[in-house]
This record gives sequence, C-alpha cells and structure tokens, in this order.
Amino acid sequence: MTHLSDALEDLAALLDALDLQHPVLVGHSLGGNLSQALVRRHPDRAAGLVVIGATWNAGPLTPAERLALRLAAPMLGLIPAGRLPGLMAKASAVTPAAVAATEAMFRRMPKRTFLDVWRATVSLVDPDPAYRTPVPLGLIRGADDRTGNIATAMPRWAAAEGVTEHVIPHAGHVATLDAPEATTAALLTLV
Repeated sequence: MTHLSDALEDLAALLDALDLQHPVLVGHSLGGNLSQALVRRHPDRAAGLVVIGATWNAGPLTPAERLALRLAAPMLGLIPAGRLPGLMAKASAVTPAAVAATEAMFRRMPKRTFLDVWRATVSLVDPDPAYRTPVPLGLIRGADDRTGNIATAMPRWAAAEGVTEHVIPHAGHVATLDAPEATTAALLTLV
C-alpha cells in the first residue's frame, strides 16, 4: 500500500461497485483511518462512521506522540523479520487464541509490506483541532490496546465529538478477535 490515494480511490470504487448509497462505514485499524479519510474528503459518501481500534486522524498530537510517529517505522524496521510477527501479535492481542491468529496473519505479510502499511496509517494522521466528523460517529477500542496512541487519542476524540467511547474489557487492538461478542454488541448499539 505504497500509494494511499490509491487505497482511498479503491474504497470509493468498492462503494460504487456495490452500489452502496450512504453506507455506515466500519473500519478497524488502518481501515478505520482510511474510513476517516474518506469521510473527511467526501462526507456525502457515508451516512455514518464507526472506528474500531484506530487513532483519531484529525486529533491534536502531543510532542511525544509526534516523535513516536516519526520514529515508529524506523524502529520497527530494526526488528528482525522473524521476530516482528510475534512482537506485533503480543502488542495487538491479549487472549491466546487472538495472539495466535494475529501472529499467523503477520507471518503471511512480508516485513516490507507491514512497514508500508504502518507508514500509510501514519500518513493519514493530519491534525486539525477544529475538524468534527460530519456524520454520526461511533468509537470502539479494546481496553488493553497498546498500539500507537489509540488508548489516549480515542478518549480525547470521544470527548471532542461528544460521543460515547465503547471500551471493550479484556481486549487489545484486535478487539474483534479478543472479545468478539462484546465487540459485536457494541457495534450493534451504533448501527
């Protein structure tokens, strides 16, 4: 995913191909960031937005968060390819089954691709403190999400937008795998 504009065009083309008129977009992780970007650029394309385990693209960043964003890809690049899937899985999931499933997924992704995805996600972060999501918004995250700044950014986002943040107990970044029933229940309250 070296060209983020291509990914946004692909998302818009998928909506067109499926003839979805004003769907509620539900995105997890990078999908949440892409969905935010699509709504920000084309608010008429969606009737709502639900973000699961993704940072707030338009949210303000502390100096430490800016530094962490700048250093993340180079630091991840230093981790040997054989160790990266296990480390990322343990950072992303809390239940043994979810850790195993997540590690298997990361093992299928070449390190270079993973770093491209990470960089693409970071490139969507474009702070604009005055921006508010122009469609109904739902936010869901795992209580134990330790990836990026999601655990701190999502509560700030909820407060700024005046919405409830749905925090899933005993779940990490991949709340849908760690706690599928609780995540589905939260999602169903939003759509």
